[in-house]
Parts: sequence; C-alpha cells; structure tokens
Amino acid sequence: MRLLLIEDEKRLVAFLRKGLREESYAVDVATNGKEGLELARAGHYDLVILDISLPLLDGLEVCRTLRLEGNLTPILMLTARDRVEDRVKGLDTGADDYLVKPFSFDELLARIRALLRRGVAATDEISCGPIRLNLKTRRASRDGRAVELTTREFSLLEFLFRHPDEVISRSRIADHVWDFPYDSESNVIDVFVNRLRSKLDPDHHYLTTVRGEGYRLCDRSQASGNHG
Repeated sequence: MRLLLIEDEKRLVAFLRKGLREESYAVDVATNGKEGLELARAGHYDLVILDISLPLLDGLEVCRTLRLEGNLTPILMLTARDRVEDRVKGLDTGADDYLVKPFSFDELLARIRALLRRGVAATDEISCGPIRLNLKTRRASRDGRAVELTTREFSLLEFLFRHPDEVISRSRIADHVWDFPYDSESNVIDVFVNRLRSKLDPDHHYLTTVRGEGYRLCDRSQASGNHG
C-alpha cells in the first residue's frame, strides 16, 4: 500500500518512514502543507498521514481542500493538540481518524490497518475462491488451512485483493508494494507472484497472468485462458 506522510518533524519523519517501510508500506514524504497537498492531488495514495501544524499550509486546510475537491483518500491526522475541540475540528474538516502525539507506533499501525480495511469490505475477511485473507490478523488461508506468508508476500496479496478482477501491471505493483520504479529487467515481482501461487494457487486458477500486461486475481469461473 502506498502512503503519503505529511510531517515536518525530521526525527519523526525518519522514524515513521523507516518503520512503515519495514512493514512493507510504500511511503512518500512531504515536509510542508503546500507540498503535501500537491502530492496528494497528483498521486494515487491508499492513505494520507497528515500532521496539523505544518509550515506554508496547515493540515486542517490541506484536509479541507482535498475533501472539497472530492478526494476521498482516508486521512489519519497527527497532532500534539489533545483538546476535545481540536479533535472535533480535525474530524469535521474530513479526517477519518485522529492520533495525538506522542503515540505508540503499534497503535499507528493498527489505525492504518483499520482505515485501509474500510475501503475493502464490511468485514475483516475477504476471499477469492478458496483463498481467504484476514486483514485484521494479517493471515491467509486456503480451504481453511492456514498458509504462512512473509510480510512482503502478504502485502502483494493484499494489494491484489484490493483490486479484484483488475489486470494489475508490474509497474503498478512495484509502485505500491515495493516502493521503487519498475525495472523491466528485474524478475523480483514474478518471483513473489510464483511464491504466492506455490503456497495458495498451484494450479493458477485464481492468480492468473495476462501476458504482456500483468496479473489478475479473480474467481476461477471468471478466469480467461491467459494463465501464466
């Protein structure tokens, strides 16, 4: 998942960027409100982490502007202001959640996961044929049998689950799951897709290859003949 972090505290930025990337999130950073607003407008993000007290343009105005423009990307606000009226003001501008500094990194991760789940399903568990993914416990299974996935494998599978029946290009996967520009000479994405198949879909019924375009996660009944 690609996140946009809009925060001007250098130490906090370094800490959050390192921690989030270790959790396999792709992270872009803006250190002032004006830059953050421009990035949020131009990029396709799954979630924005937005500080309120920012130079050039404060977080409340960034949030308000994005919502007025019809941008529905989930926004998690960070702030040192802990008064109830400050939290209410942040939520009323369109933020989806609010976290007061200082905070636990584990709590931040839990809130990120909760916000990302909202856009996918009413429940924590989603499925494709016999393959099930629990977004809360971060576990996968096939035919009721638990399957162990690495953090990166889970992130890749989660990204595909969030875009069912879509053909997802390798460059899009690289951007959202690996946080690096796609290198057509590299086979790292294909290696990870093959790992997922060996663990969850050895017959290639649900995770299919569309030659020359990318990958698609779909039900067997909808799969075409373009299997990799």
